[in-house]
Amino acid sequence: MKQLKSSLGDLRRLFARTITLRDIAEPLVSFDLVQPAGEVRAFMERRGFDVVGVRDHGVVAGYAVRAELADGRLGDHRHVFAPGDVAPDSEPLLAAFAALRERRHVFITVFGHVGGIVTRGDLQKAPVRLWLFGLVSLLEMQMLRVVRERYPVDDWACHLTPERLEGARRVFEERRRRHEENDLSDCLQLSDKATILMKDPEMSARCGFASKRAMETFFKDVGRLRNALAHANDIVAGRWPELADLVDTLEGFLERLEAVTTPVSGD
Repeated sequence: MKQLKSSLGDLRRLFARTITLRDIAEPLVSFDLVQPAGEVRAFMERRGFDVVGVRDHGVVAGYAVRAELADGRLGDHRHVFAPGDVAPDSEPLLAAFAALRERRHVFITVFGHVGGIVTRGDLQKAPVRLWLFGLVSLLEMQMLRVVRERYPVDDWACHLTPERLEGARRVFEERRRRHEENDLSDCLQLSDKATILMKDPEMSARCGFASKRAMETFFKDVGRLRNALAHANDIVAGRWPELADLVDTLEGFLERLEAVTTPVSGD
């Protein structure tokens, strides 16, 4: 078995170095603070904007929320930027998850001035989806590594139902027919690997979940996320902040899996 080089740290460093908030940010539309609030609201309704910037002497010095705009000038409804509302465009993409957990939007500075915005909807974009798909793929790789180390001669088969085992064997035979290099454990699905780990008393304990039910729920949520990513489905609507919580749990689980290096025979 080839040594597995990928780790959560490798993935985080890759994204921290190469993908930043500017890769998912949108330009922030802004208006002078003397503009009539009603006119700005009508514009926002036509464009589907929830937030716009408010300019004071040509510089964005706050923001306004569509639902709050009524009479008077735009400046009458201005919110000043609070700590945590603003992040530089050079901030790593992963910062968006933390920033948007409690906020609906984060304002982005370009050359020191607010000029962009990131909303939860921007988490649908390709860079974020690549990060999440990388996490799920890495999870499956680490799970397979642990299964192989703990059951080096396919002794894991006793943990699967006859139907699941037969399914893996069919995939194995098809790949062998196509002359693809693989072994039976390569043909396990995410749910199969999860079942093996959950039925392994030591591994189940080391996985760090509060209960077997919590572990089952985690793997079901990961499976649903993987399917949504694979089919380009919405990953935010109805999933937030649960998605952020799932990512935190997934990263913690990956770290614990990476620490598992001793096969059963050496226990």
